Amino acid sequence: MASGGRNLHVSPRLASDALPLPVSVTNKLFLILFFSASYYLMRRWREKIRTSTPLYMLTLEEQLAVITQIASFIYLIGFFGIEYVQSVINKNADEDERPAAQHEIASKRPPAELLGKPLPDNNDEDLAQAVSSGRVASYSLETELGDELRAASVRKRAIELSTGRSLEELPLHGMDYKSIVGQCCEMVVGYVQIPVGVAGPLLLDGLEYTVPMATTEGCLVASTNRGCKAIHQSGGAVSEILKDGITRAPVVSFSSLKGAAELKFYLEDTNNFDTISTVFNRTSRFARLQSVKCLLAGRNAYIRFCCSTGDAMGMNMISKGVQNVLDYLHDVFPDMCVISVSGNLCADKKATSVNWIEGRGKSVVCEAVIKGDVVSKVLKTSVSALVELNTLKNLAGSALAGAVGGFNAHASNIVSAVFIATGQDPAQNVESSQCLTLMEATNCGKDLYVSVTMPSVEVGTIGGGTQLASQSACLNLLGIKGSNPDSPGLNAQTLARVVAGAVLAGELSLMSALAAGQLVKSHMKYNRSSKNIAAAGEQQQQSLDGLRQRCSSS
Repeated sequence: MASGGRNLHVSPRLASDALPLPVSVTNKLFLILFFSASYYLMRRWREKIRTSTPLYMLTLEEQLAVITQIASFIYLIGFFGIEYVQSVINKNADEDERPAAQHEIASKRPPAELLGKPLPDNNDEDLAQAVSSGRVASYSLETELGDELRAASVRKRAIELSTGRSLEELPLHGMDYKSIVGQCCEMVVGYVQIPVGVAGPLLLDGLEYTVPMATTEGCLVASTNRGCKAIHQSGGAVSEILKDGITRAPVVSFSSLKGAAELKFYLEDTNNFDTISTVFNRTSRFARLQSVKCLLAGRNAYIRFCCSTGDAMGMNMISKGVQNVLDYLHDVFPDMCVISVSGNLCADKKATSVNWIEGRGKSVVCEAVIKGDVVSKVLKTSVSALVELNTLKNLAGSALAGAVGGFNAHASNIVSAVFIATGQDPAQNVESSQCLTLMEATNCGKDLYVSVTMPSVEVGTIGGGTQLASQSACLNLLGIKGSNPDSPGLNAQTLARVVAGAVLAGELSLMSALAAGQLVKSHMKYNRSSKNIAAAGEQQQQSLDGLRQRCSSS
């Protein structure tokens, strides 16, 4: 680097720098020598065989030809390995030079200042004014101040200044912001309070679970709790995990249909699966490729990968594995152009037929037989009424609505509440709530058989929001906090079973309320503020009085 200059670029060291001639000339020279020597020796040895001359008897010219062949062969081996050697040299050089260059840049960059002082030395009000006016970047507060709580406080005040609206009632203190920044949320200004209730005990697979539910909908926890009671008094519910695999489906494009078809045949050839699986699996200790399917739309190919991901929900894990395979496939199919790592055939956060049929995440079925006397005493209805209502509402009604996996009463209510409480991705409630609820009379019509089939429950017990204190406590309540050390994946599967069991309880209770005509009454009692009801009643009475006066005057 020139003295006094600011250019940090250093010419890379090349393996070919050691050659006396340019590498292109040297390559051609040794190629000619190798083939010339080989051709000369083959002619000489053929002549010796014809004249019965021993092959080991070499003339001076033949000895020189053998030496030339060996030397050129050694060079050519080095030539074909030179790209690898060069990449190693460049990588090491980059690793050596990058920290020094970054340090030099960082040392020359002046620290952020405000009012002649470093940012942290200013008071919060001045900082908020600067953020509001754009003099200080809001997104940089955590880095510049080195205090996540203070950064959130300053940003919150800046928003109040720029919008003219108060955020006084948005809580700030009481949250570990270090666990949020860089993982769960950006541009943090506080947090929203959501009440957490518990339903249960839910007797599922011989074990009792107290189910945490975060919701602002009155009656939801109470209703689910009643369903848990009915299940418990009937001997409990049973669940099965039918499939466990998250999916990711990139979309790639070719110049013609032929290329896309060749990729499809290659991917679905069982002889190639081991190679693809090895490339995929090397990205993680837990990610294990299960299957690859390919669909075409013209010259575009949609590749649906499915893999197990241990106790993680696994979207980041599978995305890394998919990227690895795409890099490998690009070497096999140079004409392939990667359009996106997600082509919506995954299908993530959408109600789709592919998830409904193929499944995504954990595919769970949960069932129970509810005794007839429990139906009448706890659920306040009858077996026949529930069976008829389920057929007309959950099956026929949903079919008329054109539902995709929506053959249930309110599975999403319970799924959302458990998801929020346990740190799952709330948006994945969309496909996780796809559910088929069935009810039949059994035991000569005395008892009720009920089941829920949920093919796409996407949950994890590590990563994302599960590491936040409140959500971690809810997972701990279920006994499935973190990863299972003995059987990775078991905790996440247990959570999926609990979700299905809670949905079963919620379906039982709501359907019973509908059959008995209790829904409106219970929601009016528990899902409305008494203050609002009183105000509404007073307003309605005043309107009626005014109407009577107008009628009497006329």
